[in-house]
Amino acid sequence: MKILVTGATGKLGTKIVETLLNSVPVDHLAVSVRNPEKAEGYRARGVEVRQGDFDRPETLESAFAGIDRLLIISADGDNETRIRQHSNAVAAAERAGVKFIAYTSLANAKESNMFLSPPHKATEEAILETGIPYSFLRNNWYLENEISSIQGIMAGAPWVTSAGSGKVGWALQQEYAEAAAAVLANNGHENTIYELSGELMTQEQFVSALSDVLGKEIPIQQVDDAAYANIMKSAGVPDFLIPFLVSIQQGIRVGGLEVKSNDFEKLLGRPATPVHEALAQVVNGITSAM
Repeated sequence: MKILVTGATGKLGTKIVETLLNSVPVDHLAVSVRNPEKAEGYRARGVEVRQGDFDRPETLESAFAGIDRLLIISADGDNETRIRQHSNAVAAAERAGVKFIAYTSLANAKESNMFLSPPHKATEEAILETGIPYSFLRNNWYLENEISSIQGIMAGAPWVTSAGSGKVGWALQQEYAEAAAAVLANNGHENTIYELSGELMTQEQFVSALSDVLGKEIPIQQVDDAAYANIMKSAGVPDFLIPFLVSIQQGIRVGGLEVKSNDFEKLLGRPATPVHEALAQVVNGITSAM
């Protein structure tokens, strides 16, 4: 069996490869990366490194050749770019004769109205059209996405949100990685959809947990989208990122991430790490890096 992970030098990809190295023989594992030079550390440990660029389809078919189980990690960029790149990857997988495709998707991707959902919906549909057995790993929200906000809190800022009472299933990126590795390393996941979510929480509940971890009261400001955008701008967030952040808040507010699930338990044999413990890990990481 040969497993290949795309985007293997990214934050999630690195965690997935490291997890797989603990569970499968190294000669069963390959990675596909845009810049092989950045993956020399893998090569030195015996992992096969292949060059594959989602913007250069001609590189992908050879990158995926002889692969039994493929993980396509969703790319960065605007929706149009991501749809094009993911389509290139799926088409190359089909041409290369890949036998199983796992894909890191978004919560409730098929039905979601979040602005992030179109690339995920399109990619899931493209994979389905190939007829190749699949697993859609619908990741809710990485706790690490909140690191910059937590750093602000630690420096004395309030928690600012326009997400209202919308709930989020925060979980550690490591746990999403472990779930993906479990699907790749084991049979029995053909034609499955996993909604991977931690305990659903509002912003207030999340901030209350963070307050407990930090041992201090954290003021929370519920504002409208315009005020949120202005506050982000005054905090130094680049202009091009502000509409992206506002759209995330909007999506959360209307329930875009409010997907209740115990699928982590199915794949990991346990629920996601409780939020207090997970936040403590993130805060410790921030503190140790200061």
